[in-house]
Amino acid sequence: MKTSRLMATSVAMFAAAGLLLSGCSASAGEDSGEKKLTFMFRGGEDEKKAYEKAIAEFEKANDIEVDVIVTTADQYITKLKAAIAGKKVPDVFYINQGDVQSYVKNGVVKDITEYVEGSDTIDLDNIWEYGVDSYRYDGKLVGDGAIYALPKDVGPFSFGYNKTMFEEAGIPLPDKDTPLTLDQFVDISKQLTKDTDGDGKTDQWGTGLNVQWNLQPFVWSNGGDWLNKDRTKVTVDTPEFAEALQWFADLQNVHAVTPSVAEAQTLDTYQRWMKGELGFFPVGPWDVSTYEKLDFDWDLIPYPVGESGKSATWVGSLGIAVSNGTEHPEEAVKLVEYLTADAEAQQSLVDAGIQIPNLKDMADSWVEDSTTKPANKEEFLQIVNDYGRGLPANNTYNSEWYDELFTNIQPVIDGKQTAAEYLKQAQPKMQAFLDAANQQAGIG
Repeated sequence: MKTSRLMATSVAMFAAAGLLLSGCSASAGEDSGEKKLTFMFRGGEDEKKAYEKAIAEFEKANDIEVDVIVTTADQYITKLKAAIAGKKVPDVFYINQGDVQSYVKNGVVKDITEYVEGSDTIDLDNIWEYGVDSYRYDGKLVGDGAIYALPKDVGPFSFGYNKTMFEEAGIPLPDKDTPLTLDQFVDISKQLTKDTDGDGKTDQWGTGLNVQWNLQPFVWSNGGDWLNKDRTKVTVDTPEFAEALQWFADLQNVHAVTPSVAEAQTLDTYQRWMKGELGFFPVGPWDVSTYEKLDFDWDLIPYPVGESGKSATWVGSLGIAVSNGTEHPEEAVKLVEYLTADAEAQQSLVDAGIQIPNLKDMADSWVEDSTTKPANKEEFLQIVNDYGRGLPANNTYNSEWYDELFTNIQPVIDGKQTAAEYLKQAQPKMQAFLDAANQQAGIG
């Protein structure tokens, strides 16, 4: 049995590990008659432990040695791009959805369609369609065409509430099947916002949402969007979009149900949620292992609905790709298939509380598990199956156009500028960036 080697993430050790991030690593293995792969990913302690277990089983079953290189989330892209620039690309590595087009255009990732569509190891129909389609690319648009990666996971960005806070306030618990309207959400948030210790200062709030990660559900539910269908025009300057952004800003400036800017600087809203000071807060599958340790009870509900009357939110994903330059493509694809679809490997990741099952049949039984939180796991699956969609920049050549919206948005959040005024100014700047991205992608 071979043993995986988890390498430290310091710059010095990464440089040393870089010697392994190429065909050289495979050649070294061939000298001793063994095949060797390198796998680079990012993650915390829970994910590292789950992968150690999974990789060890893969090595044992396939007589292949895997050198594992792990970084923190904030270091991963920088280090991967350094490896690409130095032509020391790992055999197998995580890929972000938004990097698919550029990595294909630049020849970094391998087209693995012929391997996986004819594979007797995996059943693509048993993997979330959103996950597989996120790594398809036909040369113009993501979502169709050849497969350049398989999903490590899908990440439905759900909405949670502090069940203990509701019960202590005597407020009926939200229905897990019927979403609140925006007005109902604000009304409940007002009831939850209070000074609990009588010192004259608010210390409990209805919610505390980050505009960059939480605006999307409310824009989409209100009938707005970032782009037109063929992704050639920025559409943020519409009444529906402006209404949603203004409503979001008014949570702080009109309704006072979120911590102020000064209060958020003292302690950010994530930490306030963790301390039990917020009634509503987003929850992703990657949060579950941490939230298991909270001192209050919590659960999931559908996102509040705008004018469309339907909940909306986004679904993230990480892919696992194969280097175009790997000397062992069949073995590399086999590792990707294993990490994506092997039942035991998936169970290790699910047990670690960092993702929902990648496999549909496994997810069906996982939902019924009442021994772990959240109780309403079904909400995660509802998002993947029904009302979730990809973040706007995931299907364009780069994210510069999308990032531009948030560059100067703070005056709106602070109540110093109306949403409509800001969006009118932002749209042409965003459009210029989108045009440049589409030109790079070869989209006319």
